[in-house]
Amino acid sequence: MDVYLEIGPKKTFACAVDWPGWCRSGKTEEAALDALAAYGERYRAAIGPRFGFEPPEGADALTVVERLRGGSGTDFGVPSAEAKADSRSIGEAELHRLSGILAAAWAAFDLAADRGAGHELANGPRGGGRDLDKIVSHVLEAEVAYYVQIGGAARDLPRDADEATRMAAVRTLALDALADRARGVPVPPNPRRKAAYWSPRYFVRRSAWHALDHAWEIEDRIE
Repeated sequence: MDVYLEIGPKKTFACAVDWPGWCRSGKTEEAALDALAAYGERYRAAIGPRFGFEPPEGADALTVVERLRGGSGTDFGVPSAEAKADSRSIGEAELHRLSGILAAAWAAFDLAADRGAGHELANGPRGGGRDLDKIVSHVLEAEVAYYVQIGGAARDLPRDADEATRMAAVRTLALDALADRARGVPVPPNPRRKAAYWSPRYFVRRSAWHALDHAWEIEDRIE
């Protein structure tokens, strides 16, 4: 199974090329690959059986096809570099698959948040960590930011709505924007923006990873 490594000064991410959201980190390349393999079953449980994902038996079954230079974002704990594979075009069948995996990752986060309601979350190793409400708010803020990174605008969202309504809205808009970018529809002109937009594949990879990372955090911290 093909993976790529994003290598920062202090942390390395190992990410599956064809399975967005399945991405784990470690202090070394070997530790990151071991962590990725260890989360294979958990990833399959999160996205469900319909995509045909089969976890590897161990890190030896993973093939590193690219190494990327990471930076401060990598060391902070965020996979921040686009792989060469992310520049590939997306046909309709692949768009359907990627959209389905992303929706499954979102659903896994929602399920974890629902299960965490009414529970106190254990603190992290240094006594830190967001509470459940702050995790949900953080994920919503991130999804809005990710939507903007593929050509959306925050003003598209309902302003005076609760978090659940805004979450549903940004996900619908993001899937529409993803489909437009995959089909070659250009981003509407924005003279204020100078940075490049994300590729559709990287958008799915980053969004699915973020949702699953926090879903698993909630599951692990429920007391």
